Amino acid sequence: MNNMQYQGSNMLSLKKYIDKKRIIFNIIVGTLTIITIYMISYYIINTTIKEKNAKQYTAQIVQYKKQQESQEGREQLEQMKKAKKLKKDTDKRGKLPELTQKGKENLSNIYHSEQKRAFLTFDDGPSQNTNEILDILKQYDIKATFFVLGTQAEVMSETVKRIYDEGHYLANHGYTHIYSSIYQSPEQVLTEYNQCNQIIANAIQVPEYNSHLFRFPGGFAGGKYAIIKQQAGKLLEQNGILNIDWNSLTGDSEKVNPSAEYLMNNLYNTTQGKNSVVILMHDALAKRVTVETLPQVIEYLKNEGYEFENFYSIIK
Repeated sequence: MNNMQYQGSNMLSLKKYIDKKRIIFNIIVGTLTIITIYMISYYIINTTIKEKNAKQYTAQIVQYKKQQESQEGREQLEQMKKAKKLKKDTDKRGKLPELTQKGKENLSNIYHSEQKRAFLTFDDGPSQNTNEILDILKQYDIKATFFVLGTQAEVMSETVKRIYDEGHYLANHGYTHIYSSIYQSPEQVLTEYNQCNQIIANAIQVPEYNSHLFRFPGGFAGGKYAIIKQQAGKLLEQNGILNIDWNSLTGDSEKVNPSAEYLMNNLYNTTQGKNSVVILMHDALAKRVTVETLPQVIEYLKNEGYEFENFYSIIK
């Protein structure tokens, strides 16, 4: 009996012991589970926060780079604009003739040169022929000089601007080309020069432009208005304006319909023995032969060893 009681007691104790162990085990497992869940949750939350922060940081970096690039872009654009304006101003200044003492000396010695040089000059334009003349000059990479009329420049301003933009020298041939009008007095010659000059300046959109170079309609020397011309020449010079005629020509204005052969013979005869030639041609509507013969004129002069210049090399 006692032995059975003892055994029962032991069984109860063992059961209590096992229950206690189970409870402890469950507590430990539960605790570990909670800790694991907590750590997993913490890791997930922490990772999420870090990813969010990383994305925000990345977005900030991207935004900063965009701002920097945008700023750099604006600065580069501004620099490009400044550089473009500087180049435009430099080109503009380079095309503004400036009459200096050296320029006056250059003009007075224009027919004297050790090197062979040719100045192609066109009077009375612009006209419907001018663009074809410019196309031919561009093809040969030659810069010429155009003595334009105010009345023509007034109605063909775009052509005047093309002449200027392509590097040719825009000189002055007066406003009307009507002898009885322009040669009323020396003052009237100056008035017509100023009228034509203002029209040129408006056409090329350069208010301060002044060619400082005039060609008298009909030429400077001799004729019915010789005295007026002499007086006008002095008046022009007093106002910083030089005048120039020519020492070679094609004779394109000497006949109503001259042939190409006639023009080339005149050119040949008037260039013989001359190193520096200022060649008179005409850019008038009726002078189709001038356009048609121009390539022959250029080829002849090239074969004779002439280098082509315009009056930018005279009036700097």
